[in-house]
Amino acid sequence: MAAKLNPAQKRAVEHGEGPLLVLAGAGSGKTRVLVHRIARLVARGVPARAIVALTFTNKAAGEMRTRVASLLGKGGTAAAREVTLATFHAFGLGVLLKEKTALGGAFTVFDQGDQIGLVKELLRRVDAGKRFDAAAVVARISRAKNAFLRPGELPERTGDEYDEVAQELYPRYLEALRGFRALDFDDLVCEVVRLWERRKDVVARWTERFSHVLVDEYQDTNHAQLRMLLQLAGTRRNVCAVGDDDQAIYGWRGAEVRNILEFEEHFPGARVIKLEQNYRSRTPILAVANAVAAKRADARYTKTLFTEREGGDRVLSVVAPDPDVEAAWVAAEIRRRIKDEGARPHELAILYRSNGQSRAFEESLRTHGVAHRVVGGQQFYERKEVKDVLAYLRVVVNPRDEISLRRIINYPARGLGAQSVERIELTAAQHGWTLWQAVSRAQAIDGLSGGALEGCDALAATVEKAKQELGKVGAAAAARGLCDGVRLKADLEAGAPGAAAAAHRWQNVEALLASIARNEARDTGPDRGRWLAGYLRAMALETSEPEEETDDVVTLSTLHGSKGLEFSVVYLVGCEEGLLPHARTLEARATDAAPQDIEEERRLFYVGVTRAREALILTRCKARVARGKRVPRTPSRFLADLPAEHVEEREIKDDPVKTTEAMGQSAGALLAALEGLGE
Repeated sequence: MAAKLNPAQKRAVEHGEGPLLVLAGAGSGKTRVLVHRIARLVARGVPARAIVALTFTNKAAGEMRTRVASLLGKGGTAAAREVTLATFHAFGLGVLLKEKTALGGAFTVFDQGDQIGLVKELLRRVDAGKRFDAAAVVARISRAKNAFLRPGELPERTGDEYDEVAQELYPRYLEALRGFRALDFDDLVCEVVRLWERRKDVVARWTERFSHVLVDEYQDTNHAQLRMLLQLAGTRRNVCAVGDDDQAIYGWRGAEVRNILEFEEHFPGARVIKLEQNYRSRTPILAVANAVAAKRADARYTKTLFTEREGGDRVLSVVAPDPDVEAAWVAAEIRRRIKDEGARPHELAILYRSNGQSRAFEESLRTHGVAHRVVGGQQFYERKEVKDVLAYLRVVVNPRDEISLRRIINYPARGLGAQSVERIELTAAQHGWTLWQAVSRAQAIDGLSGGALEGCDALAATVEKAKQELGKVGAAAAARGLCDGVRLKADLEAGAPGAAAAAHRWQNVEALLASIARNEARDTGPDRGRWLAGYLRAMALETSEPEEETDDVVTLSTLHGSKGLEFSVVYLVGCEEGLLPHARTLEARATDAAPQDIEEERRLFYVGVTRAREALILTRCKARVARGKRVPRTPSRFLADLPAEHVEEREIKDDPVKTTEAMGQSAGALLAALEGLGE
């Protein structure tokens, strides 16, 4: 097992008792260390069920489980299944389900879409619905919750309207969650921390069960996750944290790089091991990465990546006159690599700081006939048709889920317009009913039109039928019957801009129904209602496609979206002040946060550089058009840090497509002139 490990990896895997911090540089095999350490613990006699490994994606957890099973050999699958491998939030959900009596009973889980829907409703109630972006308000509330701030304790910046509205909505938001018997994404960690800090007998059950705790991507943890980990570690303190402070890029969503920088303070006596051998990139790429990381102002640990993969082309730094030429040159280069060099499209990527930069590159790739995909678009479980079906199912298992009920109360249209819904809500408030009780008792509501009454009766009948079918034929069949009953496919066909779009939307519904069927088939429990409720809670934590895309296409992605990926050739575009680092970090502000923001931008640049295996191309523009005027652009400050001996500078004079066309026209004119001479 240890033969495949380099010396530093072996030291990390064979570490004994006590806290361990593994500083894993980009491409240094951190997952290899984690899975080998888990396998070694099991092989040394630690019960598999006494090991918990926390990750940030379900995909990472699944891959680790497969690799652990492979390492353990015969009987490894059964042992790997007993290891708790989960995201922080999935683990928290599991704890809360086990301890729901201590928590106060059953609950619903709100995903991000539900949170945004709730905040939109609260904004409407305070007559501010059109002035504010609900997602931005949710982000502020999320940061407050993960910092364990109570209403009235939110930080306030003078003149920031979003801070002010978040202050106003925060207590209403918490009250609404309590009314719906719901927990949001942040609660799945925060409520565990509160429960464990409040009930020592409860936390003792979990610390006694888990003797070893491993954490992946430790640099991405927030304050709440740190508090959960400190509780779970107990007195044994057998914590193995693996991460890279040079790749801490999620501060904007609450991650705190100081968690990894201060690990030795949180876990005194911790052993620190650095993984610096890189298995991904060529020497010139690593030279650039090391030079950028060396200039970090907030670094506590220094790492110098090295590789045995010597050689490779120098990093190419390209300057174009404007964005159109930049995009056209990149697209032409990608087409050349595919057509002339035989490169596989999926091995090529264009990375950028902001989503808005992708449009010009998409258009240029289409012009050159290069198939591509944009990473970071709308996630599967956030697509309207998918959320509509999930909302129906949530109402079936929990009629008190008012957010889901509001979503489907008049979808597909059943005569319940805004005025009718408002009258139903008013009656519910007057009588102390839930919204579902009001819908079910619509005949007792004065002023509803005949069409609205029929709509309420139809909705109530649909939900009741699905509930009965759930007990008789199971969740998958009940869900399909529900879709048929509300004529969802016909509504998608009527509302889509074309047959292809309608077919794609219905395929998404079919994918969801197939996912329900597959997961239900693995379960032998008789209580289908309870199974479906659990499935829906799990789906609130999921964002990825039910089946992975395997198309051989060029990838376009933001730098944040590229984390964890790697490509043979990377085009890191828009390397200019205002783009990378982003303009927001350059604005003068009356806080001390700006320097830290700049350091996160530096780490983001580092992440982009280290995605490349064979070749790295950095591009920038001399000028861009802003408000109708051509504005000169300044090269990114990070370019000044690059080692000259590993970088080749190149300037593009014109659009490569236009240049080719002009050459063709010139050749044609010359031939015509020669023909004329012969007359």
